[in-house]
Amino acid sequence: MIRILIADDHRIVRSGLRQILATESDLEVLGEASQGSEVMSFLRQNRVDILVSDLSMPGISGLDLIRRVLAEAPGIRIIVLSMHNEPQLVSRALRAGAVGYVTKDSDPAVLIAALRKVSAGGRYIDPVLVDAMVFGGADDAPPHEILSDREYEVLLCLCAGLSLNDIGTKLHISAKTVATHKARLMQKLSIDNNAELMRYGIQYGLTQERMG
Repeated sequence: MIRILIADDHRIVRSGLRQILATESDLEVLGEASQGSEVMSFLRQNRVDILVSDLSMPGISGLDLIRRVLAEAPGIRIIVLSMHNEPQLVSRALRAGAVGYVTKDSDPAVLIAALRKVSAGGRYIDPVLVDAMVFGGADDAPPHEILSDREYEVLLCLCAGLSLNDIGTKLHISAKTVATHKARLMQKLSIDNNAELMRYGIQYGLTQERMG
């Protein structure tokens, strides 16, 4: 039996996933979490094989959550289930330690296949992302490839219209630290003001909430 923890801050998503996975005899949903701290608490008390996690939840989230989970439970396998399909974020999630990445608009059979493959020790990337991941060469890499993971997360939040305080709350860091990351990423991308930042976000498709 493959033991699964579902982490997503939307109850309807968690409920839907639980119902889908309940139809498979080899998959068992042990629990649900709506935020990063709940994920960490659950993993300390239960043996889980696979964490299926959104990238956007209150408190600990995104790439930081992947790293923290693996630091405390190195044997767990992590599949990201996200609305976001930008190869840049997929690549960063995999580098952080995730072994699977599935988009939320995929057929449920894709997630089920990912769970079984990952449980067997493999890796799984949603087929709709494979071409971009495999055939996207260095010449196609966006300028924000040079950003650190934290700077990249701040960039996504800024492009989504979040304030410095909101980003600080979301990423579990101070607004002052967010401001520092913002200044650094703008310097790296040769962006001088917020208007240019939003134009950059539009150009590269980052203007929606992209950590979900």
